[in-house]
Amino acid sequence: MKHFLLLLSLLPAWAMALNINPGNSVPNINIDNAGELQLTGGDISYSPWSTQQLNGKVRLIQAMAGRTSAKELNAPMIEAVKQAKFGNDTYQTVTIVNLDDAIFGTSGFVTGKMKTNKKSFPKASFVIDKKGDLFDLWKIKAKSSAIILLNAEGEVLFAKDGELNQQEIDQVIGLIKANI
Repeated sequence: MKHFLLLLSLLPAWAMALNINPGNSVPNINIDNAGELQLTGGDISYSPWSTQQLNGKVRLIQAMAGRTSAKELNAPMIEAVKQAKFGNDTYQTVTIVNLDDAIFGTSGFVTGKMKTNKKSFPKASFVIDKKGDLFDLWKIKAKSSAIILLNAEGEVLFAKDGELNQQEIDQVIGLIKANI
């Protein structure tokens, strides 16, 4: 009976585990409830975005809640990528923000920050998911940040929901270097 209760207590954590595994592709989804920010001149517009667009380059996906605390979870990973200065022809960072998981009343601020970031980093991809559909499908925890690394064929090389430690950051940087 004790084993059954222990197993039962672990079920919710297992059921909400990240739905992305190394060696596979990320689950397919289209986001058209805002989508990818496009920079034309100095103006920002939105276009539908799909996981089908992820082939062709090594891509580091940061999928996070629309909260400062979620951004800070993996800021050291993003800083390590900036310091590595990977070439835009073989590498791209993709930031996907769940506006459905923003603190009440802050979605306008979050959207504004995304627009500023797109202007600062025009070669990076910024995607807004207003309804949180991707986060539900991929089973990314609320208030969290997930890091997913794909090779140029779209195969998952690394995936973790939550804060990466220094060893994991070094592992991801090494995987990027080995695959570009």
